[in-house]
Amino acid sequence: MRILHNFDIYYFFYFTCSNELKKLMKLKAFLSLLLLPFLNGFLFAQSDIIPRPAFVAETSGSVSFQNVWIEGENVSPELLSFFNKEVEKYGLADTGQKSGLPIRFYFDLSLEKSESYTLKIGKEGVAVAAKDETGLFYGFQTLLQMMRKNAKSRELQYCIIRDNPRYAWRGVMLDESRHFFGKEKVKQILDQMAMHKLNVFHWHLTDAPGWRIEIKKYPKLTAIGAIGDHSHANTSAQFYTQAEVSEIVAYAAERHIEVVPEIDMPGHASAAVLAYPELSGGGTERHPNFTFNPGKEGVYAFLDDVLDEVVQLFPSKYIHIGGDEVSFGNAEWETLSEVKELMKRERLHDLTEVEHYFIRRMQKKVHALGKVTLGWDELATSGVPKDEVQLMWWRHDKPEVLNKILSEGYDVVLCPRIPLYFDFKQIQSHENGRVWGEEIADLQSVYAFPETGIIPDNFGAQVSGLQANLWTERYDSPQSLDFILYPRIAAMAESAWTSEKRKEWPLFQEVLKSQLKLYEQDKIYYFDPFRPDFHPEPEGAKGENWQKRHLLKTQTD
Repeated sequence: MRILHNFDIYYFFYFTCSNELKKLMKLKAFLSLLLLPFLNGFLFAQSDIIPRPAFVAETSGSVSFQNVWIEGENVSPELLSFFNKEVEKYGLADTGQKSGLPIRFYFDLSLEKSESYTLKIGKEGVAVAAKDETGLFYGFQTLLQMMRKNAKSRELQYCIIRDNPRYAWRGVMLDESRHFFGKEKVKQILDQMAMHKLNVFHWHLTDAPGWRIEIKKYPKLTAIGAIGDHSHANTSAQFYTQAEVSEIVAYAAERHIEVVPEIDMPGHASAAVLAYPELSGGGTERHPNFTFNPGKEGVYAFLDDVLDEVVQLFPSKYIHIGGDEVSFGNAEWETLSEVKELMKRERLHDLTEVEHYFIRRMQKKVHALGKVTLGWDELATSGVPKDEVQLMWWRHDKPEVLNKILSEGYDVVLCPRIPLYFDFKQIQSHENGRVWGEEIADLQSVYAFPETGIIPDNFGAQVSGLQANLWTERYDSPQSLDFILYPRIAAMAESAWTSEKRKEWPLFQEVLKSQLKLYEQDKIYYFDPFRPDFHPEPEGAKGENWQKRHLLKTQTD
């Protein structure tokens, strides 16, 4: 029997007791800090979950999971099969026989929110209830974490957990244009996203260094546009076939993760126009052939065809069209006869209005395909309709842009450079990560977001959620990708799932220690914030040699 119970019980009494008693109970914060070193693995053994659940209460007693059998009432056989496979994969118990610990999944329509669940462990076994199968899936993920962290004892403490997410959008973006990692690495990320209850995989598949998705109508996109990466001009073509895309989308769906494709336009187009030079709108020496030509009807026909194939591969309700940093390479638009004619015909006064014309036209195409348009925060000034578009605020140094997005009624995903661009340094001594002045994206900064006053009052309902972005200019190996993602993924996941009042940095640090052990089991090359030299920082990528290929092509045309 436990001498001390989980501090979650404290919260139950705190919110139901008198104000006088509340004053006495404010000692809790001090006691948490004082006792953490002694209680790790004891007090928090059952609430040792990331992201932290909304409510946990433990009682005396425990059950063994040497053997388990999983059953469900009206639950799809596919979901139950997934649960059985996961338990067997980690060697936690024998399944399939109706003996040992019963684990029962069932629907409870009295639960109000999608993705919420209740988990109960008692002498009769384990019961997980939810409003929908996604909730059952997250209840299982909590149970699986418990089982993995108690694999030696094979015992689960009696408890009740009630849980639901803070935000609907809990995302990770992977840039595979700059460096390509392949489907097995993507699947590993999806597995870890599922464990952390993250539900959106934003797949950045096209950009200047490389085009990474097969489009059957335009085979040169991969035959030519997929050659090279951010470090090497002549690396053989690397891309995903449509069959591989479908395989990954199905793998994600099994883990209740939505895969959102990004086809970048009208800038970041160098790989596409290298394959089809007639589409080029020009660029600069640093950003050669950076844009599509917004005055050519053939460009819109090309992009319409691309999106027609993309929409067949991705059942997501969203398509991301980029729309950022167009000014890096659009100066040549002024010299293009097609753009001059466009400006005259549409009464456009400058290149910004030309850019906005392009964005509005492509947004209409996405809407016609039955999808919501996603774009970076530059789209806020383009005049796209707020009920058909969701924006991603990334420019942390421009809070006024976030204010504009929200005040004009757009829904927004928060993914600011600081602290949610994981290509930024985790600690100052790292060599490969980026910095913004003196600012870095350390673990505590990730955990503290968004409780930083960045969301204006009265606009919280328009914040769909949070997303960590993995830009890969500086990272070209599986180890380096692991190093920047883990364990910051855990901090971001808790910020995206767990309510502000339930987040406690000292407690998170203690729980993270057991999470690092799971990364170790999963053969992940994580950064250890408690032992910074445990996994040395991998060597960084070699740089922007890909530009030489585009410049050479320009000079020989």
